[in-house]
Amino acid sequence: MKLDDCNALITGASAGIGREFARQLAGRARSMILVARRDERLVELADQLRREHPKLLVHIRKVDLADLAQLQAFLELLDREKLEVDLLINNAGLGDSGPFAESDADRNKEMTVVNVTTLTLVTRHLLPRMIAQHRGAILNVSSSAGFLPIPGSAVYAATKAYVTSFSEALRAELRGTGVSVCALCPGPVVTEFQQVAKREGVQPDIGPNFLVVTVEQVVRDALAALEADRPLIIPGFAMKLLMLLARLMPLPVLRWVARMSPRKRGVV
Repeated sequence: MKLDDCNALITGASAGIGREFARQLAGRARSMILVARRDERLVELADQLRREHPKLLVHIRKVDLADLAQLQAFLELLDREKLEVDLLINNAGLGDSGPFAESDADRNKEMTVVNVTTLTLVTRHLLPRMIAQHRGAILNVSSSAGFLPIPGSAVYAATKAYVTSFSEALRAELRGTGVSVCALCPGPVVTEFQQVAKREGVQPDIGPNFLVVTVEQVVRDALAALEADRPLIIPGFAMKLLMLLARLMPLPVLRWVARMSPRKRGVV
């Protein structure tokens, strides 16, 4: 799908990868709907985008995507105000770092709701209209963590495995409809995500520097993959190679690697 004159909806747009998606799309999109919990950051971002791109129509909505009542109200608002969306970027996500047995039950619930349930419900709500118009694209922000069992990020990695699998299945279902689906599976990226995900006394380790990719490159590669109608993108050559090797490993080897991994980890 060509991104020029698109009408984009970006969840988790107030910081990190979501904010960068808004910045890089601003010069190409016709309109944007930016969704996040932190209203003041959305206002700041929207003001910046409007100054730099006067023709861009920007809507901001403060929504706690872990609250399904707020999510439903937001989806009803989209219908009521007839806000057009032909590019959906499901970027919002929560993480955690540390042993599962010591995890917070509420945090696990919120993580599962945002990473899995909300992504699924928003996609289901917007997809029929895209199909009817024979135009649309869905970018689901997953993670390379979804390819592997990650000790210390068990729930997070499992939710991202869902996102990647869901994206692949949905893409197959939509063949020939004019709607494309791409899963973005970054490795380590330096954003606020690590600080939000960390527990008290646990310092997340995003991994060696040669695997780290800038947020600008992640978004640039993701948008290029969307336009090229690619099913999946792993930004950064080193991470691509590492994930290829990991996916070729027999399961017993992966289990051995998981057992040898440090308990305190941070994964993007």
